[in-house]
Amino acid sequence: MAVEKITMPQLGESVTEGTISRWIVSVGDKVNKYDPLAEVMTDKVNAEIPSSFAGTIKELVAEDGDTLAVGEIICYIETEGGGEAEATADAPKEENAPAPAAKSEAPSTPAAQEDADAPNKRRYSPAVLRLAQENNVDLEQVKGSGAGGRITRKDIQAVIDSGNIPTADSKPAAAQAPVAEAPKAAPAAPTAPSAPAAASAPKAAQPVNVPVEAGDIEIPVTGVRKAIAANMLRSKHEAPHAWTMIEVDATNLVEYRNSLKSEFKKKEGYNLTFFAFFVKAVAQALKEFPQINSMWAGDKIVQKKDINISIAVATDDALYVPVIRNADEKTIKGIAREITELANKVRAGKLTSAEMQGGTFTVNNTGSFGSVQSQGIINYPQAAILQVESIVKRPVVMDHGMIAVRDMVNLCMSLDHRVLDGLVCGRFLARVKEIIEKMSKENTSIY
Repeated sequence: MAVEKITMPQLGESVTEGTISRWIVSVGDKVNKYDPLAEVMTDKVNAEIPSSFAGTIKELVAEDGDTLAVGEIICYIETEGGGEAEATADAPKEENAPAPAAKSEAPSTPAAQEDADAPNKRRYSPAVLRLAQENNVDLEQVKGSGAGGRITRKDIQAVIDSGNIPTADSKPAAAQAPVAEAPKAAPAAPTAPSAPAAASAPKAAQPVNVPVEAGDIEIPVTGVRKAIAANMLRSKHEAPHAWTMIEVDATNLVEYRNSLKSEFKKKEGYNLTFFAFFVKAVAQALKEFPQINSMWAGDKIVQKKDINISIAVATDDALYVPVIRNADEKTIKGIAREITELANKVRAGKLTSAEMQGGTFTVNNTGSFGSVQSQGIINYPQAAILQVESIVKRPVVMDHGMIAVRDMVNLCMSLDHRVLDGLVCGRFLARVKEIIEKMSKENTSIY
């Protein structure tokens, strides 16, 4: 049998890593091709990783909660298809008869015996390396409980919790003594670059020492929350955020939508929300100001042809950004339908990775929570995000000094100042304002 590896897939555009939220299979389980192996979370999507082969799970390299880069190995599968590979692997044990004699002639050392008993001891996952490095744990002195003596994250955590942390300086003298015999007695030693690997592992942020008192509740950080935090941090660190806001009179829009909503719901089966009108207005303005529909690519700016609007959909513990593709080509009714369908998929846990990819600009309906002013963090690597706030009644000074009560809404835009400047953003927002203020029964069709 051959042993195949399964790696962390790229589950979305700009996604560079994923977190194993739950293994669906265990070592020894038989799987068919395309069977789900694990649930993985990123900042954009929660998805299942399918098996690329039919066979038996040989080893789970990553554990629940581990975050791995795209392309890193997560497990090994022993595939069906004859016993040639297995026979070849076992041949040295049975054909090399002189091996036992040679072994008896060589001096036996504890290190050599440990290598024989735990062939996987030095195969460290990224999570194990990071945790060991952060706490100065000498992995050579840790006994692994995983398959083949592999050291797991739980093993490292148990050592840390015990307070008796083995360091390189604390290694017993007896273990350090037979230096000259090491190459002969322990041939596996050169394949254990634990120190260089640990040094190359990215150093995670040190935990903050927050005092926990009686009555305080400690809530573990989930994988999806870690992924969201990492993406937000990247956006704030890499993109110099600027912010601007415009006030829009939505009185005509409110009257028009309210006159349609009951009949529309009865006819179409879903709600005609204000948000659909705003998404349509933004898509139209993006077509007229394509600079806004751009992304920073290091040595160039990529101006996207398609106008794909990402919309933010929140659940109790996470935030997802499904995409309305070619929003400029859709009617208000079509946009309203997609908003409803995508939001339902998010809340039912049925959103696919394909439905999260390709967004070029994000519109966030913060007004649904009653917000009137906010500064959004850009959905990396897009160049801007627009927050649509609550529509509220306010006294407004009209022409000729008259005061009237109007339905007003604030539109708040965060922009990547590497890509966009205030002038083009100001003109873009002014155009969105103009489109919204002209929406009425006479000027706008929802079909």
